[in-house]
Amino acid sequence: MAVHTHDDIDWADRLRSLRMAEALDAESTRVAARRLLEGMPAAPTILDVGCGAGGMSVLFAEELSFADARIVLVDATEHLLAEAHRRVSAAAGDRATVETVHADVADDGLPTRLPPADLVWASRVVHHLPDQQAAIDTLAQLARPGGLVAISEGGLDFNCLPWDLGIGRPGLEERLLAARGEWFAEMRAGIPGSVSMPYGWNVALQRAGLDDIDSFGVLIHHPAPGPDLLREFVVERVTWLAGVAGDLLSSDDHETAAALVDPASPAFLGARQDLFLQGAKTIHCGRRS
Repeated sequence: MAVHTHDDIDWADRLRSLRMAEALDAESTRVAARRLLEGMPAAPTILDVGCGAGGMSVLFAEELSFADARIVLVDATEHLLAEAHRRVSAAAGDRATVETVHADVADDGLPTRLPPADLVWASRVVHHLPDQQAAIDTLAQLARPGGLVAISEGGLDFNCLPWDLGIGRPGLEERLLAARGEWFAEMRAGIPGSVSMPYGWNVALQRAGLDDIDSFGVLIHHPAPGPDLLREFVVERVTWLAGVAGDLLSSDDHETAAALVDPASPAFLGARQDLFLQGAKTIHCGRRS
């Protein structure tokens, strides 16, 4: 079945960036994985909806304290689905069976294709879908009675650059993030069938009929100088932010960004020792009655 992404982002092309981000987030998000697995029944079924490269399900698999679990990976991008299956299967060993379903998360028929789950997980996928509330409604239907639905959405923007980089006008990262915000608003408005959701994620979970609504934060913090992976990630991040900014960013800022990600430039970010990564993810939960 051919499945497209609604945002027209080539997520397969972003696999390297996704894997770097997951590696940098892993120790912090592992705490969240443990929290979400608390109280799970023996042999739970876990759905990772919009699994991407499978990072969170790797953590679920590693943190399982019992055998016979079932992890079902769902994504619209086949290349990512195959990569996620490989990684999660390796992490699961004999503690879980790992399955894949190639599907569009916005498909309201999705519940007929998936088993009822004890834990439904969706990380930063709902905001890319045309009707976010409808997607939350679908996620709620995927949980069995008493099952937990958890989504990672919102949080605090990630920062990684000093304010004054010694090239261009100070404050480049703030302008890149502001341009990203404008790009995202235009991208959402351009999705066919886009529906606004003028309320928060906790309200969306409540409207989906879930109970025991709760939220908690996960801090991601890598102080400078950080590992080599951090510098590679920052170069990829600045490249992507400048790319999506387009004409929302000044030509001077584009020139600065180009120099920062050019290995031949004296300003190359990969040679700096003062890069960092700090931000927070918010996880919103609700339970199906």
